[in-house]
This record gives sequence, structure tokens and C-alpha cells, in this order.
Amino acid sequence: MQHQLQQLEQDYGIAWREYRLEELFGKASRGRRLKSSDRIEGTLPFVTAGEANTGISAWIGNDVEVFSKNTITIDMFGSAKYRNYEYGADDHVAVVHTEHLPSQVVMYITAAVNKSSHAGQFDYSRNFYASDADELVIQLPIINSNGKTEIAFDFMNTYIATLKTERFNTLNAYLRASGLNDYILTESEQATLNKIETVPLGAFKIKTLFEKLNLKNNNPSFEKFLDTSTFPTGEFNLPLVNAKLGNNGIMFYGREEDFDSAEMTIDVVSNGAVATGTVYAQPYKTGVLWDAYLLKPIVNDINKEKLLYLATSLQKSIRTKFGWEDKAVWSKVQHEIITLPIKPDNTPDYDFMADFVKAMQKVVIKNVVDYVNQTITAQQQVVTEG
Repeated sequence: MQHQLQQLEQDYGIAWREYRLEELFGKASRGRRLKSSDRIEGTLPFVTAGEANTGISAWIGNDVEVFSKNTITIDMFGSAKYRNYEYGADDHVAVVHTEHLPSQVVMYITAAVNKSSHAGQFDYSRNFYASDADELVIQLPIINSNGKTEIAFDFMNTYIATLKTERFNTLNAYLRASGLNDYILTESEQATLNKIETVPLGAFKIKTLFEKLNLKNNNPSFEKFLDTSTFPTGEFNLPLVNAKLGNNGIMFYGREEDFDSAEMTIDVVSNGAVATGTVYAQPYKTGVLWDAYLLKPIVNDINKEKLLYLATSLQKSIRTKFGWEDKAVWSKVQHEIITLPIKPDNTPDYDFMADFVKAMQKVVIKNVVDYVNQTITAQQQVVTEG
């Protein structure tokens, strides 16, 4: 693939030039602050900082500025993302106005922006602001056309189309090899989906369904930089939950002998500027570093599907109720209410939850397979025409 992209660069006669973002797209815009407690449930994606859900922290109905689709956001940590939909944004997000360009060109530019802005120079102590976006310097491909130097928009478009085709072909091969392209619903799974709108629901206090685990760090001389790793190794093999948004709440790995651990648990982030109240299913052996805790569902035959349903429901219950100013600690969370499907005896219907997750996984895989097949055909046409 790398050879194909290099050949494409040679065919276009590409050179490179640096540009300031403001020079290309005018001044960046900035969202406005909207506290979790002030957010009204709605249909507009609201972008904050973080990698989970591409930075979308809520769907709101508030009267906020709506930014155009086909634009680029840069969050407080310098992470740039392409947005192919309309959205709102908080005051830690800069919006770069690329809406007048073809979508695949904007995807290319997003990667160039992220390479420049997300190199470790921005963090909690030094946030990225809209004014930083104006001064940000990125490198773009150029060509010489009739004696004039021009930005190589056609090259960017073909480059992304070529890359997409290769990635989709790889994904398609993986789906076939792994058997994930078998997405036919069973009668039971279809029946579960058919009654999702009418299934009876019950309200439960969270503390009646979950037990908080008191997992400890057993290394009395523990030092984070000596006794953890940011990636798994033979020595550091235990995932540790932390105040992390994205990567399923895992930021560090520790030694298995240093930490208590548990399986089939739910991770609640109790602290953090953007992650507070985020919930993750942790089906595999996991320990706790800090600013998070693990809950064990009080049910005998817990499995991954039930865990995923419970984690999603739990996050829906608490995510917007807690934040930087109001930590999601267990002493508060345990008294909140979670809504779940129920059986005729008014107890949680865990079998329905598991069947629903299995069915939705197949629905998603079918959508992926259909999308892959359609996109491969479209991208091959773009590459051929390019």
C-alpha cells in the first residue's frame, strides 16, 4: 500500500509547502461552555474533549451555535477530528471552517492538522484554543500547474480514496475470515428486536444491583512511572482503570502481582475534567489505579452481553448528572436510579438484555458489511477516474 501511495505522489509531481490555518480557512470559531447539569436531552451532537465517541459527550436540545458538517474540530488537547454532521461544541473546542471543500480533501487536511496540533504540546496545563488554530502551521501537497503553484486538491482526494479502498478491502477480508459476515438474525433475536419498543421497564436503585469492589494496590513502594506502562508488556500485563476517556477507560498497565483484580465488572470513572461519569464494561481481568472504581453486577450468570447492556444503561443514568464540579463517587452514584427491562415478577430481565445485545451486534455487522461493499465500489471508481 505504501508503494502505491508513493507512486501516486510521483505521478502527480507533488512538492510540499507550509500554510497557516487562518491563511487557508479564516479565523477558527469557538464553542461555548455548557455544563453537564444544564444540558437538555435532544438530537444535536455536542462535542467536548476526548477520544471516546469522537469527543461527543451528549446529544442536546439546547439553543447553541450549530456548526456546519464537513468541518474540523480541535479539542483542548490538540486532537483534530473530521465532522461529517452538524454539531454543537463547548468552549474547549476550536472549529476550522473547511465546509466549502470536498469531504475527502477535508479528511486529508484533518490528518495534516492533527499531525501538527497533537504532538504532545497541549494538555491540562496548556490547553489548545481557537487562537492557536489560527497560528497553527500545517504541511500540504502542492503542484505546479501552468507555471503556478497550487494546492493539490485532486491528489488529496485520490489519496484518501485509494487509502479507503485498501482499508475496506482489508476489513472485508477480516469479516470473512472471522465469520463476522454471518449476520442472519435467529427467530429469537428478531423477536427481541421487535418488542424493544414495548418491553416493560423497571426502575432500580443502583446499589441494589451492583457491588462496589475494594481493589487495592499491594505495592507499598509504588511509583507510577516505574511501576506502570502505557502499553501492555510481559511484565506490565494487567489493564488498570483510571480517569480516562476512551480506550475503554484504560490508560496504564501494571504488574498482576501488584494489584487486586476482577473480571466481568463495570468501570465507573469518578473524577476527571471530561471523563467523570463515563462507564465501561470490563469483561476481562482488570485492576484499579485511581479516579475510578469497579462494580460487580449482583447476578449469578453474568456474561459479556449482559455486562455491555448494564454498562450502557448505567452510563445513561449517571453521565449527565456528574462532572468536574460534582464527582461520580460511589456514595452518590449508589443512590441514583437505573432503568432496565423487567420480567413479570418485576425483576431485571437479564436474558432479554443479552439477546438484545447479540441481535444489535448482528445488525451493526450487517450495516458494516453493506457499507464496506458499497464503499469499495465507489472508491474504486474514484481511483480509476483519478
